[in-house]
Amino acid sequence: MLDAFLAVIKGLPMSLLLTVASFVIGGIVAIPLALGLRSKIAPLRWVLRFLVDLIRGVPIIVWIFVAYYGISEAMEGSGYEIENWVSAILSLSIVSTAYLAEIYRGGILSVPVGQTEAAHALGIKATPSFLKIVAPQAFKISMPSIATYGIGLFKDTSIASVIIVEDMVFQARSFAAQNPDIPGIYPYAIAAAIYVIVSVPVAMWSRRVDRKLQAGGH
Repeated sequence: MLDAFLAVIKGLPMSLLLTVASFVIGGIVAIPLALGLRSKIAPLRWVLRFLVDLIRGVPIIVWIFVAYYGISEAMEGSGYEIENWVSAILSLSIVSTAYLAEIYRGGILSVPVGQTEAAHALGIKATPSFLKIVAPQAFKISMPSIATYGIGLFKDTSIASVIIVEDMVFQARSFAAQNPDIPGIYPYAIAAAIYVIVSVPVAMWSRRVDRKLQAGGH
């Protein structure tokens, strides 16, 4: 059992890297995308809506294969090779961008329009009013959903093992294959336990932060 634990835990840094990198990249790119979804320019809004729905409608594993084989074919003959984990981060970032953009958009729409109108009546321009009035409140509203998505993303990184990214699931599968005398459920049960151990504290922290943010708003 100890050997199985040591084998699986070796994949934790990679799982965390995939989660943090794709979450940060997606979180940043999602900001202009969320604003574009609220654009008054109808064609732009329609195109972005189509892209978001398309990305969210395709399973993550498909995006992982698209990124993996697409990059491999694009780089073929160039003398350069892209690591598998880079393809995984790219695909997970694409998915994160779409989901987080929807979360941001929902948070922005939840802020009462009257507050923006009041700011305009006081002579505050659109950008300052958005940054100082709308954005902080939208963040408070979106915080639980953002945290929930981050936890889900951490678990979704396990799919990257299909392209031989050495995360926890890959390590569990490798250990099970190399040690047929040990019940195969052991490494997978250990991986599941680690996912829970990492996810639960984050969920508790997010709820605590959410309570503080909500209390600060009253």
